Amino acid sequence: MECTAAIQEEAKTALAVADLVFSPQANHNFSRILTDLKRSNLSITNRLHSIQEDAYFVSEVTSAFNDRPLIANERCGSWYIAPQNKRGSAYFKSTDGHTGQWKFSTRRLNVHLLSIIGENDGCIIVDSTRRGKRMPDALSKTVPVWCCVLNRALFPNATERHRLYTPPNVVSESEHAQVEARIEGFVESLKRLDIDLEGLRGQVKRPLRPMWVTQDSQLVPTNEVFEDFHPVICCTCSRRVVGGEMSEGGYIQGAGDDTENWALGLTPPVFWEHEKELLSTPEADLRDVVLALVERHSIVSCVSATRQLTPSVFVGTLSAESPTTRTCTISILPRVTDPNTWVKTTSRMEVGLGKHKLASRNLRSALPQICDFVHNFFSSTQHNPPNAATEEGKVLILCETGKDFSIGVTLALLCQCFDDEGRNLKAGGGNDGVNKNVIKAKLGRIMTEYPEANPSRATLQSVNSFLMT
Repeated sequence: MECTAAIQEEAKTALAVADLVFSPQANHNFSRILTDLKRSNLSITNRLHSIQEDAYFVSEVTSAFNDRPLIANERCGSWYIAPQNKRGSAYFKSTDGHTGQWKFSTRRLNVHLLSIIGENDGCIIVDSTRRGKRMPDALSKTVPVWCCVLNRALFPNATERHRLYTPPNVVSESEHAQVEARIEGFVESLKRLDIDLEGLRGQVKRPLRPMWVTQDSQLVPTNEVFEDFHPVICCTCSRRVVGGEMSEGGYIQGAGDDTENWALGLTPPVFWEHEKELLSTPEADLRDVVLALVERHSIVSCVSATRQLTPSVFVGTLSAESPTTRTCTISILPRVTDPNTWVKTTSRMEVGLGKHKLASRNLRSALPQICDFVHNFFSSTQHNPPNAATEEGKVLILCETGKDFSIGVTLALLCQCFDDEGRNLKAGGGNDGVNKNVIKAKLGRIMTEYPEANPSRATLQSVNSFLMT
């Protein structure tokens, strides 16, 4: 009897423990606690303080390398550089350096950096990475490939400078060899763009060579002028956190990344202008402060200037004004409208495509009408200049950002409505010589003239489908 009672009592105890540890409610609470803990560690306050800490390191790197100009690798790099210290932006994608997917981007040529490098004997490219990595693929592989390709294209006879350099503690010998085997193909793809290589060559005195700096590096101040190359210093500004983003007392590695998930519309210029206010605001009040600052700055910056891409084609945001009184204006609106209502006058067209991917898809069916409208503009009696680059031959393409759909439309127009000299083609004539190489070459020229442009993949796919069909 006593033995049976003891067994029953033990069973009750075991059941109670099982209920405590494995009940669905307990599991739910545990999951919620982990979620709250992660949210607390990844708070806006922790992110902004982490950004400030990493920005101090960037300042130390600048001093150590004789105040060479700071270049932000967008989108992340701008968070770590105060606007008054930023000399420019670069667009080196980490995906172009992913293992097995190495690429030299003919869309993002970044050749606007050459003049800065040549004038200052190099530059410092700032970026960060997260999830415990030592440095981003953009700095360990994409930038080295860019340097190597340009060296071979601009200094074809200096074969001793054609070597690919990668950080040995990040890139294995096997991966290095595989990347180097593709370099000549990348050089040929650059040459097919038919850009002015001789003009680019005149902007630099020596070949380029990447160098790498992290928070684990020992910084030794130097005023050295490198005799054999221009240094392209790849600065990974975030400290490596082993074990993920929740470690080290709130410090977040790569805190400036994924801004769409945490920044509430806050941008680097707004952050740096209000740095002290934001960093001193309690977490409970920070969201409201950020939203108020974002709204205030969006009102102030509503007016936009235009950007000239060719002698006859301009782009800008929807608030931009025409560069001349006689301009063909194409506005790409962020709402869907009836195509029958798009043409407003003989020189003004408002094309309602919607937003994001929907707009990119709608762009393909809208491009024939847009191109016809531009053809008709140039063919009309009052707008028929002998050369499209004259005062009366301007085209202005506007969209919300001035960097996406306006660039896609510009690419289509340059391929379909203008020849290589910028002269407008006759209405309905089109351009029968358009192929993939022509499209890449024209896009390369646009991106060289306007490095900040950012046409989405979906936008470019719609343009390619229209031009190649």
